[in-house]
Formats: sequence, structure tokens, C-alpha cells
Amino acid sequence: MLRSAGRTSWKRFACILVPAAAAAAALGIAMAQGALAVSFLISGQKFQVALDTLDVRGLAIYGTVDVTKKGTLVPVVVTGASHAEISGLCQSVVVTIPVLGPYTLKITGGDHRRVEARNLFLDATALSSSQANFDDLDIGVATGAVSKGPISRGDRNSRFFDPNGFAQQADSAFLTDVHFTTVAVSAATFNVPDLDVQLRQGRHECF
Repeated sequence: MLRSAGRTSWKRFACILVPAAAAAAALGIAMAQGALAVSFLISGQKFQVALDTLDVRGLAIYGTVDVTKKGTLVPVVVTGASHAEISGLCQSVVVTIPVLGPYTLKITGGDHRRVEARNLFLDATALSSSQANFDDLDIGVATGAVSKGPISRGDRNSRFFDPNGFAQQADSAFLTDVHFTTVAVSAATFNVPDLDVQLRQGRHECF
């Protein structure tokens, strides 16, 4: 098992997004001309996902570019998990309502039984973990050669997908005190026990 302080590792890995950000302007021209097929349009609203623990079997981490409905390009790091078990799930997003001001929509679950997800993908602009442990870790694998974890079908079919790009994979991983700032989350299945949804006035984010 390779043990690594998650906060440092994630920041180092995020450096691979610099080329993606540089390419965004050129890709934007092609998209404006209708040359790029976009399979998943995001709102562009950032939201928080906090997890007490994240236990993954089949991990893939790679960079790509998401696209908003307005055509804005957003470089992201995608964390893909073939199977994930989560404890202490919290998801929050702050929306501003005219006249009423900011409101926070918060979703929690997995307090007594673990949340389970299959083919889970988190598209993040920032992420951290107090401790991240990886089994059979490969850093620097080509994105098109990732075999231990999943690549989103939408990402693989996108013009933004670079099969020669930089990726990271592991047979399994266990992370604690995980914080994602995300623009999109998707999963083939997502089972949440102890689900609680609240809308509260003011800012009451997960972290």
C-alpha cells in the first residue's frame, strides 16, 4: 500500500489542468462554430461535496473540460470510481433568490449505513483529503490506457478527450475527510440511506 497525504497529492495532480486551461480558448472557437459535439452540458454552478470517508474499488483520475449551457469551458479533474462506499455524505449548493437573498440546499446521508455508488464520477475544480491511501497506484498512465478504473462514456466520446493525456489509476483507495468543489456528479447507481434534504435561508455549506 502506498500512503500519501491527500492534500499534497491532489494539488500536485491538479497541475495537469494547466494545458487543458490553455487549450480552452482554441476549443471554444471550434465549439462556437458547431464543430464539437457536447454530450453533457453543465450549469456552471459550483457546489460542495463532503465525505467523512470514501472507499473506492477501481479508481481513475484524469483531466478534461466540461461545457456550460452558455458555452463556457470549465477545466476539471474527474475522479471516477467503479464502486464506491461513502460515510457521512454532505452536498450543498447556495442559490440567490431575488428579494429573499441566499438560500442553501443541503443533502445529507450515510450517517448510520454507507452510501453505495457504481460508476461514480465527480467533476471537480478543487479537492482535498486529510489522508489518502492507494493500492497498486499508477501515476502518469495515458488516459486512453486507463484500465483499473472507469472513464465516463461522455468524456471518452468528447472532442476534449485526449487518449495520450495524463491520468492516475489504482486498484483501490481509501480517503478520509474528503472535500470536493464540483460542477457535476453522475453515477450509474447511487443508493443513499438516511437521506435528508433541507432548504435553509442563508449560507450553510458543507465546509
